[in-house]
Amino acid sequence: MDMLKKLYSLEGKVVLITGGAQGIGKAVAEHIAAVGADIVIFDQQAEKAQATANEIAKEYQCRAMAIGVDVTKPEEIAVAIEKADAEMGKLDLLFNNAGIVIQKPVIDVTPEEWLKVINVNLNGIFFVAQAFGRYLIARDKHGAIVNTASMSGTIVNYPQQQASYNTSKAGVVQLTKSLAVEWAEKGIRVNCISPGYIFTELTSFVRQDWQDLWKELTPFKRMGKPEELAGAVIYLLSDSASFATGTDLIIDGGFTIV
Repeated sequence: MDMLKKLYSLEGKVVLITGGAQGIGKAVAEHIAAVGADIVIFDQQAEKAQATANEIAKEYQCRAMAIGVDVTKPEEIAVAIEKADAEMGKLDLLFNNAGIVIQKPVIDVTPEEWLKVINVNLNGIFFVAQAFGRYLIARDKHGAIVNTASMSGTIVNYPQQQASYNTSKAGVVQLTKSLAVEWAEKGIRVNCISPGYIFTELTSFVRQDWQDLWKELTPFKRMGKPEELAGAVIYLLSDSASFATGTDLIIDGGFTIV
């Protein structure tokens, strides 16, 4: 058990999590705290993010803070990273998770809707990764980043129509690989997870017939739970994954292989 704990421990690390106020980000943040890390949450929902940080600090006896940040605004990200560094003393690892979806036929998508999804899901991932990479490199620190992509970067979902989301997530996978190669010599590993259908606050509002079809098309015959992604993120952030970079880990209950 001591060896297992050592393999996946994040003790002494400070982990930045974007989109951590709820859903996947919140569940993963809780598990990251449980294996010893202190937590910083960036989320546009500042009050909800602070409430989540307070809950985590109390439950896991760790330090946790939250900052309201729009990940599409590089200047906000840079200021927030400096604020987090000043309060926490350092930053070590990043779970780059913020994202949105708009399900709408391409023919009806407005330019504003297309740009909104691309800005949050792809540009936001890039801007946060860029700022975090600059932070590490300026301090000559090694580190690790895990981006949240999606199986939608590999397949086209059905029956919902969401070309903007699918395109953005495919971009995240390729961005992850590009950063992994560029930053390898800096000692910064960059990987991504690609979840399948995960039941969260957001997906719970999706029409029931779609949810039923998603389950039917998944070999496990159910949707995943946010906490089922936590182990993958912890592994990729931990020293156990010291030779893993540019990896896209698909966690979809077998959806993409049938």
